[in-house]
Amino acid sequence: MRIVKLKNSFLTGEVTIPPSKSVAHRAMICSFLAGGGEVAPIIDSKDMQAMKQVITSIQKGEDTLDCIESGNTSKFIIPVVAALGRKVTITGSGTLLKRPIGEYLKILPAHGVTCICDGGLPLSMEGKLKSGKYEVAGNVSSQYITGLLLALPILEGDSEIVLTTELQSKPYVDMTIQVMADYGVHVEETAKGYYIKGNQTYQKRNYTVEGDWSQAAFFLAAGVINGDITLKGLNINGAQGDKEIVNVLKRFGAEIEISENTICAKKSNLKGIKVNVSNMPDTVPSIAVVAAFAEGTTLIEGAERLRYKESNRLESVISNLKKMGVCVEEKPDGMLIKGGTVQGANLSGYQDHRIVMAFSVAALCANGETSITDAESVAKTYPQFFEDYHLLGGKADVIDCM
Repeated sequence: MRIVKLKNSFLTGEVTIPPSKSVAHRAMICSFLAGGGEVAPIIDSKDMQAMKQVITSIQKGEDTLDCIESGNTSKFIIPVVAALGRKVTITGSGTLLKRPIGEYLKILPAHGVTCICDGGLPLSMEGKLKSGKYEVAGNVSSQYITGLLLALPILEGDSEIVLTTELQSKPYVDMTIQVMADYGVHVEETAKGYYIKGNQTYQKRNYTVEGDWSQAAFFLAAGVINGDITLKGLNINGAQGDKEIVNVLKRFGAEIEISENTICAKKSNLKGIKVNVSNMPDTVPSIAVVAAFAEGTTLIEGAERLRYKESNRLESVISNLKKMGVCVEEKPDGMLIKGGTVQGANLSGYQDHRIVMAFSVAALCANGETSITDAESVAKTYPQFFEDYHLLGGKADVIDCM
């Protein structure tokens, strides 16, 4: 385990945000189904390693697909291999083994696929997925919808996804549809969900991956709390829902300047807001940290699905904020945060990359030094996070701890 020890810092300068994991994952599956084409740039994170490893295993005809600890990889690949008619066991490690896959356990057996598991991974599957009507809850995880959308076009018949509840995190599904369209595969949105014609063919192409807004959120938050940071590599007109973080921060009163190729975030006088995060859940740790430094009260709603991430992120964020002396109250679907004085503290990273990065931002202006466990977890999505943090002037010492 590694611990990062942080001192107060003012972050200034430029940082190029790494390519989007979410876009890259979708493009890699489309490229695989197309039979070729380069997807770049891709960072060497654990999540990207997981997707590469799984696709390579499928290409080699292996019967075990190890998704490591990548939720995107497992949720996206399950219906894809079912559509290919592969007999495989999908497994992983760490908290991925505890994440539910209940929607697939209801859907797939009703469409020709035998599933054997104890409610989560490992999952053994056999049989070929059949086209038809798929009834799916929209309020559990948009990853189920994305996985089906990627798989259904290659089946012989037409299919329909019917949402049985309101769809949360819709921008992630919109992103999927956009990437699929870039590969020549089309999905029709309907009043009840999505209509997918069968017998479609993914077209080979080279794909350029844009910067990751969920990672940008950390340095945008750092800028408005205590910095003057210019972020490069982002597409403000792209399909990533997490770009909404810019508008959320502006509602806090943040000074953010947007140009064609850059976004600049400067130290600002912040005031509490009410925000629904159902369409941008990955930004919640960053928003919560900003709220801790904002005058007044912030109510975060629509975050109930954060209980099923790498950690229970509602509990993780709330626990660490309390350790830093912040007044915070848990709500059924979020939290109520009263901004004010933030104290340095010894925090847990909960083996969760977003918790470690968010509270490294909180340490910038905390009274006293802060330490966070599980610093190595940033390798899941942003391996060079602390390198970029240092380049901007951040004081962070990552040390090995036996």
